[in-house]
Amino acid sequence: MRIFQDDALFVIAGPCVLEDDALNLRVAEKLAKLAENVPGGIVYKASFDKANRSNADAARGPGIDDGLRALERVKKASGLRVLTDVHLPDQCASVAEVADVLQIPAFLCRQTDLLEAAGATGRAVNIKKGQWMHPEGMRGAVEKVRGATSEARHAKGDRRFSLPATRLSDIAITERGTFFGYGDLVVDMRDFARMRESCGVPIIFDATHSVQRPGQGSGGATGGAREFIPPLALAAVAAGANGLFLETHPNPDQAPSDGPNMLPLDQISALLDRVLSVWNATRT
Repeated sequence: MRIFQDDALFVIAGPCVLEDDALNLRVAEKLAKLAENVPGGIVYKASFDKANRSNADAARGPGIDDGLRALERVKKASGLRVLTDVHLPDQCASVAEVADVLQIPAFLCRQTDLLEAAGATGRAVNIKKGQWMHPEGMRGAVEKVRGATSEARHAKGDRRFSLPATRLSDIAITERGTFFGYGDLVVDMRDFARMRESCGVPIIFDATHSVQRPGQGSGGATGGAREFIPPLALAAVAAGANGLFLETHPNPDQAPSDGPNMLPLDQISALLDRVLSVWNATRT
């Protein structure tokens, strides 16, 4: 079954970065229960490395080896599919052995070698839209992934190679806001329709990174305004987003990364209830 669906709301959620098993599994257990009421399911997300931190001494995560083992434990314990970021082409094959979805970070959305390596694994790929990119500009990124996916399946003798390219690959784009002025991001609600029309893939809204305030936190770290997560999430679903991306943590203020823009874990259930109500009201 495809992970990214057009006609059923799906959610990507989890902590910004992998922590200890207790934290990882606590979040996964909560999300697995919520997934029963989300028509398109929930994918657990967490990064093994945050390679684009604001400061050199910022927390980055456990690294690829320990991180993949942690994700394997999450999959086994929760039954959820998992997503994690890849930053280098040579990471893709090993990450694909564990992760169901490979995610391309926003700052790397035009890196041809990385996009093609992710596509060649045959796994689903979520491409985060660069903060400087216009909606139609993401078509090239999709085509790079789609082309590599098609070539890989053709080389393996996959009979599905004769099908249209849009049915060969499970690809999504995530809107996470555009730089506007100094220290803030702005979300253009037209982007969901524009990217879906030009790129032909489901569009996800990242309701948590969109409320970041880059460089506006303590010591020059990234700040955020998490109080705006619910209204933006509701607006995005009403505007046509196919899925939501939500970073969540039991205690965001104690999280090693992106705390100011994460949703407290005890608030995600109520938000998803509201989101589903908006989805149902705007899709009938």
